Amino acid sequence: MAILCGPTVRAGASFLSIRSEARAVENLRAAAQILSNDPEETLVVIGPETPADEALSFASGLRLSRPHVGVILVRERVDVDLLTRALQSGVREVVPLDDPAALNAACRRSADVSQRLTVTTHTDAGEPARDGQVVTVFAAKGGCGKTTLATNLGVALARDTGHQVCIVDLDLAFGDVAISVQLDPARTIVDALPMAGHLDSAGAGSLLTRYRPGLEILLAPVTPGDAEKITPALVGELLTVLRGIFDYVVVDTPAQLSEHVLTALDSSDHHVLLTTLDVPALKNLRVTLDLLDMLSYPRDIRSVVVNRADSKVGLSLEQVEHVVRCPISAHVPSSRAVPISINKGTPITLDSPAHPVSQAITRFAQQRLLPAEAPADRVAAPRRARRSA
Repeated sequence: MAILCGPTVRAGASFLSIRSEARAVENLRAAAQILSNDPEETLVVIGPETPADEALSFASGLRLSRPHVGVILVRERVDVDLLTRALQSGVREVVPLDDPAALNAACRRSADVSQRLTVTTHTDAGEPARDGQVVTVFAAKGGCGKTTLATNLGVALARDTGHQVCIVDLDLAFGDVAISVQLDPARTIVDALPMAGHLDSAGAGSLLTRYRPGLEILLAPVTPGDAEKITPALVGELLTVLRGIFDYVVVDTPAQLSEHVLTALDSSDHHVLLTTLDVPALKNLRVTLDLLDMLSYPRDIRSVVVNRADSKVGLSLEQVEHVVRCPISAHVPSSRAVPISINKGTPITLDSPAHPVSQAITRFAQQRLLPAEAPADRVAAPRRARRSA
C-alpha cells in the first residue's frame, strides 16, 4: 500500500500508474492521520500540488518519527536545488510528473529500503543493535583482482548464512563493481553528498542497489569529476551507518592508500591484503605492511591472500612468505573461469560454487571472517592518532 497525497487531476499519468495500490488523500494532514492509524504503512507519495516547503517539512518530521516510512516527491519540474533540499529533508526520491515508469521504480526501491529498515529496527526487547564488521580489501598494485575478490567475498558471506551484506565500491574514480555484476548505477555514493553530517540508516539505505537477497551494493560514481566531491569524512560516516544495518560491509578499494582508503582501514575490523606472484606486487605488499605497522594498525586483523597462487612464474609460496614476512591466509588458484564469470556479470562463487576458486574464497570467508569477533576493548582510533602513535 501507499498513501497518495494530492488531487489526481493535476497529478496526471504518474499517479494513475500506481492508483490500484494507493490510498488517495487530499492533503498532508490526512496523510499524517492515516500514518497515525496504520503503523504498517511505509510509503507516502506527495503530488505536485503540495508546496515544496510543506512536503519537505513533512518528510523531515517522518525521518525522525517513522524512519521506515519512505517519502517520494512528484514534481512538474526537477532541478538540482530541489534534489539537494529533498535529500537533506529525508525524501527518498524525486520523480518528474510525466514519468510513471520512474515513479513505479522509485516506489519499488523505497519498499526495499523500508523492508530492510523494518527488519533492522524491529528486534526483540533488550537485543543489542547490529554492530556489523567492516572488511576492507586492498592491494597496492592494480590488476591483482581486488574487485573480483571483494564481490565474491560479499556473495560468500551472504550465501546460505542469513547474514546481511553490503559491498561498498570505494574506487571512486574507476569503480568496476557495477559493471562486474551488471548493475545499473541509478544511485551512487555521490547521492550521499546532501546528507553529509546527518546521514542516518534511512538515508544510507536509499543509496543502495540490491544485487540479490541479503546482498546490497553502494556503487561508485559514474560521472567524471564526481569522485573529487566525496570527502574522507563522508566515507567514514557511511561506513559507520552501514555497519549498523548490515552484518558485514565489504569495501573494495583503489590501488593507492588515499585518505579515503585510510578512513576505510580505520573503520575496519579486518584488512584483506591481496597480492599475486610477481615481484612488483610483492614489493608493494611489503611496503603496505610496513606502512600499516607504522600507523599502528593491529596485525591480528590482517589477512594476506595470494591470487592466482598456482601460476608457474618461478616463485614459490614459501618464497612469498619469506619476502613479505607474513603468513599467507588463503591461496586462490588461477582459472579462465574467473574472467568468464566477470564477462557474464555473475560472481564465480554464485555461478559455480563448487569451482576451486569459489571454494578457496568461501573457505577464507568461513575461516577468517565469519568466526571472527572483534575484541571488546578494541576501538578504532582516528587515523591521525595512529599516525602520531
